[in-house]
Amino acid sequence: MTFETTFPDGFLWGAATASYQIEGAVAEDGRSPSIWDTFSAEPGKVHGGESGEVACDHYHRVPEDVALMKELGLGAYRFSVAWPRVIPTGTGAVNQAGIDFYSRLVDTLLDNGIRPFVTLYHWDLPQALGDRGGWLNRDIKDWFADYTGAVVDALGDRVKNWTTLNEPWCSSFLSYSLGQHAPGHTDPVEGLVSAHHLMLAHGTAVPVIREKCADAEVSITLNPTQVWGPEDGDERDLDAVRRADNVLNGVFFGPLFHGSYPATLLEDTAHLTDHAYIQEGDLEVINAPLDNLGVNNYFPTRVRHAEGAVHPLPGGEGVEDAEPRPPLTDMGWEISPEGHHDILMRSWEESGLPIYVTENGSAWPDTLETGPEGAAVHDPERTAYLHGHLDAAKQAIDDGADIRGYFAWSLMDNFEWAFGYSKRFGIVHVDYDTQKRTIKDSGLEYARIIASHQS
Repeated sequence: MTFETTFPDGFLWGAATASYQIEGAVAEDGRSPSIWDTFSAEPGKVHGGESGEVACDHYHRVPEDVALMKELGLGAYRFSVAWPRVIPTGTGAVNQAGIDFYSRLVDTLLDNGIRPFVTLYHWDLPQALGDRGGWLNRDIKDWFADYTGAVVDALGDRVKNWTTLNEPWCSSFLSYSLGQHAPGHTDPVEGLVSAHHLMLAHGTAVPVIREKCADAEVSITLNPTQVWGPEDGDERDLDAVRRADNVLNGVFFGPLFHGSYPATLLEDTAHLTDHAYIQEGDLEVINAPLDNLGVNNYFPTRVRHAEGAVHPLPGGEGVEDAEPRPPLTDMGWEISPEGHHDILMRSWEESGLPIYVTENGSAWPDTLETGPEGAAVHDPERTAYLHGHLDAAKQAIDDGADIRGYFAWSLMDNFEWAFGYSKRFGIVHVDYDTQKRTIKDSGLEYARIIASHQS
């Protein structure tokens, strides 16, 4: 299986992780509980009752893990900062031990020639703020701005690439409307309110980053998805696609890049809320200029009209999810390089910004094999997925999109949120009993692709 596609000079090759998924050490050096510690402890919320208590023990293994990154040839590493590690009470005093951890990580990356991409929020809100309403509390915009200031003050002399939020769709609708992520609420209006407050916090934090890091490149990472209806669908199916697209994509594209919500989204949800959470001046704050856009994409979405159906997402009257088309990953996600290409094109067109593919990858039921030449994981499906989606990204570049880099999800197997440790996305295998890391065949292939682009 060979990969011959060549990317432009300067294309950035990286891998990504998130704090709660890999760090462990949840009660060390002053870190307080996050909403994910609380959610994981609730029976039935996470597969096997598992949690990020230990995860990949990255907190104690930074030198080893950065050495792995260097072995892979990564030019960049995207990681997130844990708010409860930096400001355990959510607001107020900064925990120096928490800041010091990330400072050591940044220094280790730079010493190895790896560019740090820092995400300020990847879902692990301090429980102390969850107790004050979390993303339903409008004051969170100021809490997030203060937290942002503390992190940029500490790292901004060395870090230039800053992402405010990772996938606000997940920390709003998946968390407050669908109940699948912390805090596990199931209210369609709460999804709309939390999404707005997430974007408002983002917009409030952008000038804080610029003030404290003059040469910063500021971004947000979204997880847009290509939405398709039945090929033989009628006007009702087209309406289902429109409704789904509004709440999956337009709800963020609109305010962030056009300064307004899609009018039809507001119309579709007017029977649920008067939208009083959208206050005067909010959209100007949310529409803060950015330097690039991060796009996480794994699969397309299929919907159809169903008479009498009410999708749990807001505005979902008459909409139901349609079955994905095989082949599927271990997550049950449809593999579609075409959908990846199309959503990259749309993201570039909507935002008018350079794009980084900040997450892309696939889960498979890997098997660690040991033999005379050592341990190995043969994962041809993941390698094929990587090839197909890199080809799609290059096609988008050829079609005019300004795509600057690609970050594989994930650097290593980790705590996969509500799926616990049952799904493996890593290009590096983790034995959770011993914490031994083994580069999979897909990781070796990714390293070969990266090396082939070095001048």
